[in-house]
Amino acid sequence: MIDHVILTVSDMDRSIEFYNQALKPLGLSHLIDFDGSTGPEGHPDLKGFGKDHTYPLWLRAGVSAGRAAHVGFTAPSKEAVNAAYTAAMAAGATDNGAPSDRLYYGPGYYAATVLDPDRYSLEFTYKEWLHPTGSRIDHE
Repeated sequence: MIDHVILTVSDMDRSIEFYNQALKPLGLSHLIDFDGSTGPEGHPDLKGFGKDHTYPLWLRAGVSAGRAAHVGFTAPSKEAVNAAYTAAMAAGATDNGAPSDRLYYGPGYYAATVLDPDRYSLEFTYKEWLHPTGSRIDHE
């Protein structure tokens, strides 16, 4: 299980604005700043995005390496995938795969993919099997 990902971005202010807009439909936003001077020598300053005291995405300033990373975000519904894709595009993303079923990954896999301003690949995914439509209690 991955706890967090750090992306190096070329323009921190632009990236904070982009990710705040793009991740809003998923309930994620810029919530915390880490002062690198409080960590080990050479630790960068970081901007954390998350919710409920979890921060799966961190940004640090530097020279970006577009297409060097692909980050998938879980969405609670197909509508949330659509909303995240639309928000990311409005925030300046480049289309890399409009919302659609991606049955080649598995039945019930729905996703959209964009490139952020530094050309990192972001995928918003809804996997039907992770969201049961009803609850069932077995009594044996």
